[in-house]
Amino acid sequence: MKKTSTRLADGRELIYYDLRDDAVRGAVDRRPLERTVTTSGIRRDALLGDSVAIASHRQGRTYHPPADECPLCPSQGERLSEIPDASYDVVVFENRFPSLAGDSGRCEVVCFTSDHNASFADLGEEQARLVLDAWTDRTSELSHLPSVEQVFCFENRGAEIGVTLGHPHGQIYAYPFTTPRTALMLRSLAAHRDATGGENLFDAVLERELAGERVVLKGEHWVAFVPYAAHWPYEVHLYPRRRVPDLLALEEAARSEFAQVYLELLRRFDRIFGEGEPPTPYIAAWHQAPFGQLEEFEGVSRDDFALHLELFTIRRTSGKLKFLAGSESGMNVFINDVPPERAAERLREVASS
Repeated sequence: MKKTSTRLADGRELIYYDLRDDAVRGAVDRRPLERTVTTSGIRRDALLGDSVAIASHRQGRTYHPPADECPLCPSQGERLSEIPDASYDVVVFENRFPSLAGDSGRCEVVCFTSDHNASFADLGEEQARLVLDAWTDRTSELSHLPSVEQVFCFENRGAEIGVTLGHPHGQIYAYPFTTPRTALMLRSLAAHRDATGGENLFDAVLERELAGERVVLKGEHWVAFVPYAAHWPYEVHLYPRRRVPDLLALEEAARSEFAQVYLELLRRFDRIFGEGEPPTPYIAAWHQAPFGQLEEFEGVSRDDFALHLELFTIRRTSGKLKFLAGSESGMNVFINDVPPERAAERLREVASS
C-alpha cells in the first residue's frame, strides 16, 4: 500500500491509498473553495448522561446529486469533485460538512472505489483489503489527536438508511468521548468479570455462539453469527477468533482472510430477500476499544475489549422496513420480528454456490 497525503482547496486533508507503490498523486484541487466553517458542538444530556452533537451547518450538505455531479467520483476535465485526481483506488478526506470538528472530534469520508455504480460487495479481495488497511491507518492517526477518545469506522448503505450520496463510501467518526454503546459494553464486561471470577464476557459470548445454531459462516480467523438477542431483523456480528482491542492489533493472517469472509457476508445480505429485490440497505459498524482512560469501568483495560463488526439491515421482509417506533425510540427497548435462529438459517441458505 502507498499512502499520499495532500490538501484540498479549502485546507481539508485528503489521502490516497494505492495498491501500486509507483502511483503518483500530484493533482491539485482547482475549485474556488473558501475555508470550511463549522458550528459543531457537543452538549451533555444531564438526565441520560450521554452527549449530543449539534451541527446546524449540515443542513446545507449535498443531497442526492445526479450521478454526473457526484462529489465522490474522480475529477474529469472541468467536472471537479472532492477528489482532484482522474482516478483512485481508495481515498479518505475530511468531511466538508462534519458532525464533529475541532475540539469536538473529526469526521472523514472513505471512498471504497472510484466506480460510482459499484458497492462494497462488488470489490475484489485485494481492494477490500486496501479498505481495511485504510481504516486501520486512519484509526492509528486519529487516535493521536488530543481531542479523540474513540474511533468509529462505519458504512451506511442505501437510501432507506438515509444515505445522500450514492457512490460507495463509508465514514469515520473520531469522538471526543467514549460512546454510550461502548460504555454499556464496558460496564457489562466489568460486571461479568466480577461475577465469574475473571472470565472475559466477549470470549464467553463467542464460545457460546460457536457451539450454537446461529453461526452464519466461519473462517480460520473470523466467525460471523446472528447474536442471541439480535435487535434487528437481520443482524450479524463478525469477530476475529483471537480477541484484539482494535484494528491496529489484528494479526496479518486475520487481515488477509478478512476480505474473503466479509465480502461473502455482504453478498449473502444482498440475497436475503430473493432474486429481483433491490440491494439490501444496511449499516456496517466497527466496534473498537476507546483510546481514552477507562478508570470509570472498574479496572477494565483496553485489552479486555473485543474488536468486532456489527452488520444489520432495517428491512424486515420484502418491501417492508423495521421502523424504530414508540418502544424503540421512546424507551430503547427493541422488538424484533425475525427470530435470530431463523435469520441465521436464512443467511446460511443464501450461501453462494
